[in-house]
Amino acid sequence: MDIKTLHNIFLSCSSVTTDSRNCPEGSIFFALKGESFNGNQFADKAIEAGAKYAVVDENTESISDNIILVDNVLKTLQDLANYHRRWLGIPILAITGTNGKTTTKELTREVLKQKFEVKATEGNFNNHIGVPLTLLSFNQETEFGVVEMGANHPGEIAFLCNIAEPDFGLITNIGKAHLEGFGSLNGVMQTKGELYNYLSKNAGTIFSNKDNPYLYQMLPENTDVIFYGIQIQNNDVLVSGKSTGKEFFLKLTWQNNNTGNQYDLNTNLIGDYNLENVLAAITVGCFFNIEEKKINSAVTGYIPSNNRSQYLKTEKNEILLDAYNANPTSMQKALDNFRNIDGTQKALILGGMKELGYESSYEHKELINKIKNINAAIIFLVGPEFVPTLTLIPEAVHFKDVNELIKYIKENPVTNHKILIKGSRNNKLEKVITYL
Repeated sequence: MDIKTLHNIFLSCSSVTTDSRNCPEGSIFFALKGESFNGNQFADKAIEAGAKYAVVDENTESISDNIILVDNVLKTLQDLANYHRRWLGIPILAITGTNGKTTTKELTREVLKQKFEVKATEGNFNNHIGVPLTLLSFNQETEFGVVEMGANHPGEIAFLCNIAEPDFGLITNIGKAHLEGFGSLNGVMQTKGELYNYLSKNAGTIFSNKDNPYLYQMLPENTDVIFYGIQIQNNDVLVSGKSTGKEFFLKLTWQNNNTGNQYDLNTNLIGDYNLENVLAAITVGCFFNIEEKKINSAVTGYIPSNNRSQYLKTEKNEILLDAYNANPTSMQKALDNFRNIDGTQKALILGGMKELGYESSYEHKELINKIKNINAAIIFLVGPEFVPTLTLIPEAVHFKDVNELIKYIKENPVTNHKILIKGSRNNKLEKVITYL
């Protein structure tokens, strides 16, 4: 079946699903395969559950016009997404980076919504499956698309760009993450820079933080670049801003350097490290001529979720929850911010950082050195990654996993503390909140 015919079938369906257990009425099911599952085996069940069509790449027992046989389901999903993107012809902004890409994506969506009918990546559907599903969620009412792109190996951002074909791009920052797959910081730069390279070759526009030396170094020649920056006010920077205050929530002053208008904002985001994310979203809004007051309303009204930069006040403690992910760069930013927050009774609950490869031992020892500067009354370390570091910080209490930590806190309650909770997703540190 050619892709145009499949696209017409897709347009007659209510939605796309890859989960045979969740097939909305009238949806189209793509039978993906993985290491431990084969969607082809559930095509008939998907139809029975409500799917209008099922796309498979293996012969099934069913002989039905509702079963569409293709050579490769995953490639067909990706090709269909690219065809749909071209068919819609709407502007698309791609966002990637080591840290902050999901928060920046959410903020940017809220800002763009002030003028456009916007669809964006839901959650962190940012890989070779998530990006196609995101594109296929756009419809004829969609006026602007925001697509988050993630990667842990070289070539992945270039691959996603060829599917989404973005007109605009933004790299939040460059840092040490997924070193097991990238090999080095230089590998991170090269992979994230694939977004810049695509936009340069296709007459796209880049939004970039001029204060970030890595990003500035990566910019291709002869490419349209819209700059933003921190405490910079010159003709090269569309938006500049700075953080104000030393409290849990980010407060900032920003200026549109084209109009000269300046504003003070209070946000619901935790940490000065979110300043760059906010400025990026504001810059996108200013570029697309969204009213400054509406930009401010979008930023101040955004409330983070999904265990990212969240402030929680319980009966016992104040909690800064940032437990969705962690790497050396984001850990350092979180600790620097926590150190500057006013308060004497501080506690750290940190989970091990994953996917660092041979750098893991070194980076966790470096993390311990940073912890020593916090002057925390309580230090809890979770995960096997910290075992080689324990002699360096005897005051810390180590736990093999979050369940062991929960058991300890039940017996030794923590009260009246400001607590930073941060670690890689696999640690599931959010489970401890109930007991704090």
